[in-house]
Amino acid sequence: MRRRECITLLGGATIAWPLGARAQQRAMPVIGYLGSGSAGPSVAAFRQGLSEAGYVEGQNVAIEYRWAESRVDRLPAMAADLVGRKVDVIVATGGTPSGLAAKTATSTIPIVFDSGDDPVATGLVASLARPGGNVTGFSILVVDLTAKRLELLCEMVPLARIIAVLVNPQYSHTEDVIRVAQEAARAKGVELRILKVGTDSEIAAAFASLVQLKADALIVAGDPFFNAQREQLVALAASHAVPAAYQWRAYAASGGLISYGPSLPSIYRQIGIYAGKILNGAKPADLPVQQPTTFELVINLRTARALGLTVPQSLLARADEVIE
Repeated sequence: MRRRECITLLGGATIAWPLGARAQQRAMPVIGYLGSGSAGPSVAAFRQGLSEAGYVEGQNVAIEYRWAESRVDRLPAMAADLVGRKVDVIVATGGTPSGLAAKTATSTIPIVFDSGDDPVATGLVASLARPGGNVTGFSILVVDLTAKRLELLCEMVPLARIIAVLVNPQYSHTEDVIRVAQEAARAKGVELRILKVGTDSEIAAAFASLVQLKADALIVAGDPFFNAQREQLVALAASHAVPAAYQWRAYAASGGLISYGPSLPSIYRQIGIYAGKILNGAKPADLPVQQPTTFELVINLRTARALGLTVPQSLLARADEVIE
């Protein structure tokens, strides 16, 4: 073989080797993120948990985001789209509808959900300890904590006789929230008024009706739609001078009177950890469905003063955070 031919062959081998090696390398895994609401700060907490499991978006994992913007009817098509893209894991957030949409779309791709009610009763998993199948996740007790928020609100506003509850009729947990709120209201001896709001344009009208209802206080149900309208809800509660209780700390931080619920960043961090574990080889069936064990009571003292309320010392003593 002539020297020139030998050099050409070696050069070709040098070029071909990296291409062959790259072809053998594992492609970057992809997470399909299916959200029933809108993009928000919870995504950062999810990414934090994912990084703790060894995955950083854009470096060794890609994330395909799909947001339903509170239109749950869009979730099935979005879930089917993620399945068609052959993602490695689906993270279904914002309540039971996204989890059910993902489960309907695939029985093989692992799914990590968050659910506001009992995931066994809704058919997401076989049991909390042994989920079975390709689905696991977190139950965040949206429904059950409604009673506790009503109790706290009655303690904050002891003269309250009529309490309104703002719910979204399109949300899957709404009827259960109403049932739990009614039971708690009867136990406290207060009247309950239900305000149903499903669109942005209905929110202002609902608050205006509080005067006609003679409502002394308001509970805003935990709901992805309301979460997206947080600033407006808090501002309307202030302008109508109505004491209001919410589920997530972000409401109290934005000026809401009181919030009680699990730490949302903590939950989404754990969801990220679960997604990372699955990418590392864990099976959803072996990862038990988790429930929060600690809850945050946050009181905005500035808002209480603006409403002319004196916060009971017993309530302040139990608060995890008091915003001055």
